Amino acid sequence: MIHRSLFAFAITLALLLSSCRTQTYLHEPIPDKPNYKDTTQWYVNERQADADLFYIISTETSDYLMADGQTCHYADTHADSLRKPLYGEMTGVDRLLSGELNYYSPYYRQCSLQSFVSDSLMTARMALPMSDIRRAFKHYMKYRNNGRPFILAGFSQGAFLMVELLKEMDEKTFRRMIAAYAIGITIPETDRHIIPAQGADDTGVTVCYNSVRDTSCAMKGWKKSSIAINPVNWRTDSTQATLITEPSPNMPVNKQEKDTMTVALDNATSLLIVKGYTAQDYILPLIGIEGNYHSREIWLYRNHLRANIALRTAKYLQTKQHLRTK
Repeated sequence: MIHRSLFAFAITLALLLSSCRTQTYLHEPIPDKPNYKDTTQWYVNERQADADLFYIISTETSDYLMADGQTCHYADTHADSLRKPLYGEMTGVDRLLSGELNYYSPYYRQCSLQSFVSDSLMTARMALPMSDIRRAFKHYMKYRNNGRPFILAGFSQGAFLMVELLKEMDEKTFRRMIAAYAIGITIPETDRHIIPAQGADDTGVTVCYNSVRDTSCAMKGWKKSSIAINPVNWRTDSTQATLITEPSPNMPVNKQEKDTMTVALDNATSLLIVKGYTAQDYILPLIGIEGNYHSREIWLYRNHLRANIALRTAKYLQTKQHLRTK
């Protein structure tokens, strides 16, 4: 599901004539910015729930050519061909994780996959998508949230942006945050609003994990994360858990055998060690490493994540109701 469309569209996007404008950012052409008053710049599923899930999508864009021959490194949220893979992840995560929650996910000018070949290039280009996400979240809080508590979540590039939102968040907003799910990244340092989750139902905390076959399969430049938890048993020690699920989002679940895996946290590296995974279609182009299960971080744990989001939300709502009635 996630990143699947990137494979299918990578070649097409490389040849695509986009509406990318001639503005420059770091001497690079960039698309027009999304206007978050425009409903087409959102994927929204309002279920009349008492709480929301605000989700920031991962990297679904590859470099592509503009009409003038220049290469664009950012998604154009106004171009249907570039929106399609973004929409695919938005709807997929809504289906897998939201449960009964309201769901909000903004289109944004995310960096292309090629931006992640080096840390310096990623850092230089991430300022643009961060400016979009900052504006989107501000619009969501002012016009769409209506005072409800919310789950904040992001995967990969989206998780990096989510962490920055947390760092900037004011206290009043933070008190309404049920939990934050920073999936598939490392968080080197905690912050006043980045509090490690210690169990399955604590609130106001951040969940983070990264799955590998063994510790040698970490992404290039991996730094130990200050936050790590096992999303199967919700423990922060090395207690092993059993995970039984279909290994691939690229096949119908009724046409594949389930894997029986063991999942345990390696406290020395903060990596999640997964044994028994059989799929062969998980490696990302350009930055992928054999034995690194980055592209499966949501799919493998989808049932546990959905149940955990519901659990933390119920705990938060019960606590706040108790405080109101005291």
